Amino acid sequence: MKNRTIIGIVCIVLALIVTFAVAPMVNKISDSRTDIVRMKKDVDQGHLISDDDIEIVTVGSHGLAIDTITKKEDVVGKFAACDLKVGDSLFPSKLSLTSDSADDVFHTLNGEKQAISITISTFAGGLSGKLENGDIISLIVFDNDTNEAFIPAGLTYVKVITTTTQSGFDKDEVTPNEDGTYELPTTVTLLVNPVQAQMLVEYENTGVIHADLVYRGDSKTAQKFLDAQDLYFEMLEAEDEGPNDNEEPDEDPEEGPVSDIIQDANDIIWGNVDEEEEDEGGDA
Repeated sequence: MKNRTIIGIVCIVLALIVTFAVAPMVNKISDSRTDIVRMKKDVDQGHLISDDDIEIVTVGSHGLAIDTITKKEDVVGKFAACDLKVGDSLFPSKLSLTSDSADDVFHTLNGEKQAISITISTFAGGLSGKLENGDIISLIVFDNDTNEAFIPAGLTYVKVITTTTQSGFDKDEVTPNEDGTYELPTTVTLLVNPVQAQMLVEYENTGVIHADLVYRGDSKTAQKFLDAQDLYFEMLEAEDEGPNDNEEPDEDPEEGPVSDIIQDANDIIWGNVDEEEEDEGGDA
């Protein structure tokens, strides 16, 4: 009887502890709230996330993943590493500082820009295997009929999406062989417009194409080169729509030296315009 009394007292004490200590603590944890970042729009992989794509919402913190992102500044300006849907919570694994994988670029194709692969016919032609995703290159064409090499104005600045080995591995998927060497790429995939795509097919079948590295660095500067190339085609289109149909065009988009448009853009990219203006001001 005495043992039963002791057990009963212990049970009563435990019940009081659970009622007045443990239960309130559990309720407090369950009721705690925190702010998290959540998608309010669907975005595709490779999309640059802006403030308009996300929202801050308050949710219960119980059971919330420890790496759930809670601040907008940790998201805005980064790229989606996968397709994101409305209502998705965000984690570091869903974001990327860059958007240079082939799959990232393919998800952004909208018809105005296309992807096309050309053969790397020689070791030197592919920059000795050193091309990287996101590089800006010029394409130098050696014409077999004329035995002349030139940079087509329409292919002065082109973005490398990726290079691919004969086994089908893209640049960011290649792993070293047992002896530490790497399988060399046999094709390079480029981001182009429809006119450039047609030019590349023609040149690949009539000559040899070499890649000339123009720029490797931050995406904003790289975009300046691509904008300059786009401007070239816009000006060509404006000339074609001009009132004087009998006037000869200044330059064939497939042949000849770099256009004045490209040269002016190049000066702006490298700051040569400001330097020249300063020199003229100093001479005066």
